[in-house]
Amino acid sequence: MMKRIVVGIKRVVDYNVRIRVKPDGSGVMLDGVKMSVNPFDEIALEEALRIKERGLADEVVVATIGPPECQTQLRTCLAMGADRALHVPSDQPTEPLTTAHILLRLIEREKPFLVLLGKQAIDEDNGQTGQMLAALWQRPQATFASKITLTDGTAQVTREVDAGLETLEVDLPAVVTVDLRLNEPRYVKLPEIMKAKKKPLETLSLDSLGITPRAHLTIVNVAPPPQRQRGIRVESAAALVAALKEKGLLSS
Repeated sequence: MMKRIVVGIKRVVDYNVRIRVKPDGSGVMLDGVKMSVNPFDEIALEEALRIKERGLADEVVVATIGPPECQTQLRTCLAMGADRALHVPSDQPTEPLTTAHILLRLIEREKPFLVLLGKQAIDEDNGQTGQMLAALWQRPQATFASKITLTDGTAQVTREVDAGLETLEVDLPAVVTVDLRLNEPRYVKLPEIMKAKKKPLETLSLDSLGITPRAHLTIVNVAPPPQRQRGIRVESAAALVAALKEKGLLSS
């Protein structure tokens, strides 16, 4: 039986782009904006590729949900080294629970021994999909991984918590969501980009997966954060204390 890893990715506004809100407050402006693979998902893919390179997996499959333009990001993942890509077209953003249901259908189809996801997407910062997927799949989960060690039938996952580092051992198959310190994704070179064009990219409709998206949340308004007040420069510690007292931030 082929040992397969499924990696979920999301197309998001590139982290170097300054976000602008639409004038009517209905969302974020995306026209002409550079889009990229969610950075946490890129780390998840890098870890899957390293696991395969160590001989612990036979195939890495990437999957995403979104508009046709998502195939650009899938091709980037194929250029990094993924073997196959799955695209579930959707013109509307999917909520974490819907995303988890879709990923569950793909997992039932692919039968992986490990599912890797980023701990959160940088656009909405929900950080819920991995946990929901594990619950629906009825398999163990380990979140915010900064180190993953696979043994026979189990995964040891080190995660950062307030008190330091915590190590969990979970039975496989399992869902693991990854944090920034797990690894540094590889740089994609032009030859790999050319080779990726020949790798299989399959499109699966929501109907074929038996999924009917249903909105649980309604966005009422989107607004930018208030502008920060300009800071002031003080000449001494005494002046700093006086300024803080004047603003009521320090008691006498």
